Amino acid sequence: MIHAPCDVLSACKTSPSCVQFNFCSIRLSLSFTLLKIDTLPMARSSGMAVICCFLLLFGAVRCKTVKRDVKALNEIKASLGWRVVYAWVGDDPCGDGDLPPWSGVTCSQQGDYRVVTELEVYAVSIVGPFPTAVTNLLDLTRLDLHNNKLTGPIPSQIGRLKHLRILNLRWNKLQDVLPSEIGELKKLTHLYLSFNSFKGEIPVELSNLPELRYLYLHENRFSGKIPPELGNLKNLRHLDVSNNHLTGTLRDLIGNGNCFPSLRNLYLNNNQLGGGLPDQLANLSNLEILYLSYNKMTGAVPPKLVQIPRLTYLYLDHNAFIGRIPEGLYKHPFLKELYIEGNNFKPGAKAKGMHKVLDVIDTEFLF
Repeated sequence: MIHAPCDVLSACKTSPSCVQFNFCSIRLSLSFTLLKIDTLPMARSSGMAVICCFLLLFGAVRCKTVKRDVKALNEIKASLGWRVVYAWVGDDPCGDGDLPPWSGVTCSQQGDYRVVTELEVYAVSIVGPFPTAVTNLLDLTRLDLHNNKLTGPIPSQIGRLKHLRILNLRWNKLQDVLPSEIGELKKLTHLYLSFNSFKGEIPVELSNLPELRYLYLHENRFSGKIPPELGNLKNLRHLDVSNNHLTGTLRDLIGNGNCFPSLRNLYLNNNQLGGGLPDQLANLSNLEILYLSYNKMTGAVPPKLVQIPRLTYLYLDHNAFIGRIPEGLYKHPFLKELYIEGNNFKPGAKAKGMHKVLDVIDTEFLF
């Protein structure tokens, strides 16, 4: 029986009959019987055991990144600007030998291979169309290309990224309609598409994203009505569709009020919404921010709004509201801001708090 103490590979101590170790999660086993070392007189020497360990070390097979991901990242590399390319050194995006992973690329181990799980290449002035090769990175959980100069549409192949949780494309020059295939990203929790030039209607397929928590669509060119089906998203906390060309009414959006059970922040300002404030708003029990400034809304402010327990910011300015402000709003325990300028309220109506433009920073919700 051979006992093989080895300072080079501690795993050589695990078994007298078989040497095993994990190198990058690949198990390499070497049987003394198969090597017929036990038939040699030298095998009984500790020196041979050390030689065995070195053979294992230098003969080990390093785990590799799946070819699909290597090919996709190299295609992306070929289409990106020099600021990215100069930092992407080596043949393997997940790192090779002494070379680290490519900047912005995060990999994980799956079985005997590595896969790309995160791609974050932002604020580096990438110019040109959305790199379709990204959609071949099938294990992505985070894709962040924000603050670049990407143009054209989001390709329909985006629906292939079934594991995606965070998609951040804000602050680009993307155009055209949103592909309905975004609704196939069932694990998506954060969707940032603000500050682009998307047009057409907001796709109803977004209501097929059961895990969605934060939806940012502001500063685009969307038109038509906001799909009321979004109210079925049980986890949605933040909805921002401000600064578009949206029409319809709040009643169209919330129906009887049995919707948006987790919604805290609702930004509808700077659109073309009409109609009044329905009593059913009071059913949005978690609502904290209601931002309706610069629309075409009419009618009186219903006293039912006082019943929204956590209402903190209420912006009604620059619409065509009339009548009086319910007294209860001035006594509401949480309401800090009530802004009413630019309406047709009766004399005596007054604002509450010191008005400031609310701008919730996107990165506050990235985790």
